[in-house]
Amino acid sequence: MRNFLSSKVTALKPSGIRKFFDIVSEMPDAISLGVGEPDFDTPWHVREEGIYSLEKGRTFYTSNSGLMELRQEISSYVNRNFGQKYDPADEVLITVGGSEAIDLALRAVLEPGDEVLIPQPSYVSYEPCTLLADGKPVIIDLKEENEFRLTAEELEAACTPKSKVLVLPFPNNPTGAIMEMKDLEAIAPIIEKHDLLVLTDEIYSALTYKGEACSIIQLPGMRERTIYINGFSKAYAMTGWRLGYACGPSEIMNEMRKIHQYAIMCAPTTSQYAAVDALRNGDEDVKLMREQYNERRRFLMDAFRKMNMSCFTPYGAFYVFPSVKKYGMSSEEFATRFLQEQQVAVVPGTAFGDSGEGYIRISYAYALENLKEAIGRMETFVSGL
Repeated sequence: MRNFLSSKVTALKPSGIRKFFDIVSEMPDAISLGVGEPDFDTPWHVREEGIYSLEKGRTFYTSNSGLMELRQEISSYVNRNFGQKYDPADEVLITVGGSEAIDLALRAVLEPGDEVLIPQPSYVSYEPCTLLADGKPVIIDLKEENEFRLTAEELEAACTPKSKVLVLPFPNNPTGAIMEMKDLEAIAPIIEKHDLLVLTDEIYSALTYKGEACSIIQLPGMRERTIYINGFSKAYAMTGWRLGYACGPSEIMNEMRKIHQYAIMCAPTTSQYAAVDALRNGDEDVKLMREQYNERRRFLMDAFRKMNMSCFTPYGAFYVFPSVKKYGMSSEEFATRFLQEQQVAVVPGTAFGDSGEGYIRISYAYALENLKEAIGRMETFVSGL
């Protein structure tokens, strides 16, 4: 049977996140802190709009680019948050989640052997999507002493004549790190110097806890060389609706649209109508969810201090990335033993790249009661190590 399979695909490693999720699904008393999915229901007014669209019989294909009404709302959203306008006609593309947008972007711009600079630890899809598009991943190891930010020195050292794309995965999954405007200003000249295209994945941009979110598209000359990716899964608790989007120069969007046209046709129609309402009327919902995430974040950081577990302070997304180095075992060993002995699932840092060794990812997209029980079990676990 292997003769029928693509060697490029068989060489890909399965997601380290799903491994622990699958195990914990068969443990009835286990607590899972491993999946990055909001525990909130999609706001009722957003669900209601989706239901209404079904009742009105709006069940047909939209255009390949997505509903014009939604593209207009996205353009307005990006403009009011980051001061950049995108033409809804040909600079905005609606996708099946932000993940599809990442895949489309890399397939649309890469030639075989082109290098994609990927800061890690980071989301699990960037490296395999690069490989599937015949690109060459070049990993930039982020460091805790730099708060897992990408520095100008690290970027410069990674660039070669074959460098083509820089992935900016901030706010970051799994570390919770953010890039402030001063950090983006420091790397912008290097991006221009090496003529890089930027793929900025800002799916968590609405979930920041230190000032206002910023984006590289706000800097002079960066909008023209950036594919901006966002979506509705995290900020609006709409993971199952599978809806994301990309904004960028029309020349790139046109090529991404071609791939989307042949592979997908269009994003789910019902989800698109619901997303229009989310952008128009969901700001208060996002604010309330962000406040609760922040409360959980502060609880976890206080708990780590009390148990003398090292963890840098994250200011974005809904993850913490504590160090387990002092316990004398690998991230995989720590996560496996913690699950076996205390029935709590976390994700080894190595699921997000080799530079995640010595860390575990804990999601706080769970109710505070679950977090308190899980932390109690962690205190018991580490006290016996």
